[in-house]
Amino acid sequence: MTEPRTGTADSLVGLGTLLRHVLDEMDDDIGTVLADLGTPEYRPRFSPIVRALVALGPVPISEVARAIAVTHSAASQTVTQMASRGFVELRPGEDARQRVVHLTDKARALLPKIESEWAATASAAAEMDDELPFPLSELVPAIAAALSRRPFRQRIVESAWAKAHPDFTAALAAARHVG
Repeated sequence: MTEPRTGTADSLVGLGTLLRHVLDEMDDDIGTVLADLGTPEYRPRFSPIVRALVALGPVPISEVARAIAVTHSAASQTVTQMASRGFVELRPGEDARQRVVHLTDKARALLPKIESEWAATASAAAEMDDELPFPLSELVPAIAAALSRRPFRQRIVESAWAKAHPDFTAALAAARHVG
């Protein structure tokens, strides 16, 4: 049996689906490590925010988002989850619309476990890099940089397939002009 060819028009497994699957598997395994360390309510997605707050101190959500390279919306959603579990507290900033994120004592007490999981995960990822034909630690930042230079939507619209299917391209262009 051959592996499905991802990223091709005849593939049953899309590249995005495969990327999400890999990320979910890794996150699930990191989550079990965190639970085994005695932090069952803590999620792997919280660690970049915790680490940013340790490094920067209390900052607005927009600063957290910038520091960890995610959208404001993504940071806000994660901060809301963290607040509901007691890991961060939101306080008003200088501007009434601004919310400043503060680590709680509960989160600070977990810092040694969070840092040890982070270090073990980084070590495991580096060791996995040795097994891969392209180190993930180089490939993922390269993908992010390529998407910064030219967003994926633009790449879709300008792809050879799209150019060979003008109805597809016209439908996309028309959709952008509606509304």
